[in-house]
Amino acid sequence: MLFMTILTYEPGARDQIIKRRAENGSMSQGIKIIGEWSSIASGRVFRLAETDDIMAFHAAAYAWTDLGKLEIYPVMDVEEIMKAFKSK
Repeated sequence: MLFMTILTYEPGARDQIIKRRAENGSMSQGIKIIGEWSSIASGRVFRLAETDDIMAFHAAAYAWTDLGKLEIYPVMDVEEIMKAFKSK
């Protein structure tokens, strides 16, 4: 399953986020990072991850909640959705 996470943080947390990301990586075992992007103009990080272990994903995501607001969205490839609609 794919998950898009958006971490929004205040400017004062930037250095802590950079340090934690450098020391701990982005996620734990069992979670594959598909892509990771940072907004140039604001304090946001976007991450697309894939996992079948929802508890591992929850634990990995929770570890960042002290540094900002975390939004998590389960997502699907649009082509896969279109295939499902066409078959009905």
